[in-house]
Amino acid sequence: MNFFLVIILAILVGNYLLDLIVDTLNVRHARTDLPEEFEGYYDAEKYKKSQEYLRENTRFGIISDTVITPISIAFILFGGFNIVDQFARGFGLGSILTGLIFAGTLLFASQILLIPFSIYSTFVIEEKYGFNRTTPKTFILDILKGWLLGAVIGGVIFSSVLWLFEKAGTPAWFYCWIAVTAFQVFLTFIAPVTIMPLFNKFILLEDGALKSAIEQYARSQDFKIKGVFTMDASKRSTKSNAFFTGFGRFRRVVLFDTLVEKHTVEELVSVLAHEIGHYKKRHILKSIGISILTTALMFFILSLFINNGELFAAFKMQEISIYGSLFFFGFLYHPVGMTLSIFGNMLSRRHEYQADAYAVKTYNRPQSMITALKKLSVENLSNLTPHPLKVFLSYSHPPVLERIHTIRGLSI
Repeated sequence: MNFFLVIILAILVGNYLLDLIVDTLNVRHARTDLPEEFEGYYDAEKYKKSQEYLRENTRFGIISDTVITPISIAFILFGGFNIVDQFARGFGLGSILTGLIFAGTLLFASQILLIPFSIYSTFVIEEKYGFNRTTPKTFILDILKGWLLGAVIGGVIFSSVLWLFEKAGTPAWFYCWIAVTAFQVFLTFIAPVTIMPLFNKFILLEDGALKSAIEQYARSQDFKIKGVFTMDASKRSTKSNAFFTGFGRFRRVVLFDTLVEKHTVEELVSVLAHEIGHYKKRHILKSIGISILTTALMFFILSLFINNGELFAAFKMQEISIYGSLFFFGFLYHPVGMTLSIFGNMLSRRHEYQADAYAVKTYNRPQSMITALKKLSVENLSNLTPHPLKVFLSYSHPPVLERIHTIRGLSI
């Protein structure tokens, strides 16, 4: 049997089994008794509901993986990629346009496959637990907008990478890295004003106690912001969040309207102080730097597998192509990407603790921060006691109880 085929099948099956084991452990690890820290925030009925939400989402995730993994394996074993490639080549176009047809066909088919799962998650599970506010119209428009953006942005990047690997020879991976990095940075700057408004409305926060408190705190930290906005997140979900967009003097504070509705001014400024802590501690720049370096590593490894005959044989391909190489390399890169994400999550959890510490030190209202974290956990039916292995593999934030314990230690 082809060596690459064995490796790829092992990766697919291994990833499925790992997720199955970790998710099962995570559900079993959830405590049925309410942690003392959350008494007065969760009543018995709502805490039971959070456990059911965890179990139902986990069960649905396992079912989804159980359906998708065999389909992926069958598609490889029965030459599905070759069928798509022959279809793309049938138009008699150049290599780049043929590659775009090949990629577009595969991605469109995968999106169609995932739509029923997304429908069930949104309109059954999220609806059942009181989160969903997405209408069928919004759901459909989100999909169409996502496809359009993916076609435009993904098409530009994919075409550029194909062209560079065709024309630049050995150093092509380096040029691809530079080009993709530059494009990503460009998107980071324009996304807040061109892409995000396609999906949500951003409205300047009205004058009042909250706006004044946010601006006063930002000034005290010498943190310049373009404006404070609310986002109509409630048209899709009742879940709450807040974030920053943009860089330099174009930075914006964005608060979900659901967040503003449910939290006090001091709690909201505490959340804001945490986000500012990420900037002041240079977490954003560090994350961008790491992302740039990992992109370089990815393109370098990719360059070693371009037009590899054995790799194409594993997918039963009749003809070799650069665009096919990009897709097939993705299967091999998965373990590397997963390993890097584990280390990335470890660093992210450390950054969260540091941002919490910054908020406590500069705003000096630790109880407001703790209360905000508790309310967010209750509003989103978060799992308060995840399994350590689940945290290690996939949590970008520390479990909320650990964050609260650490904040209490800081304020002593």
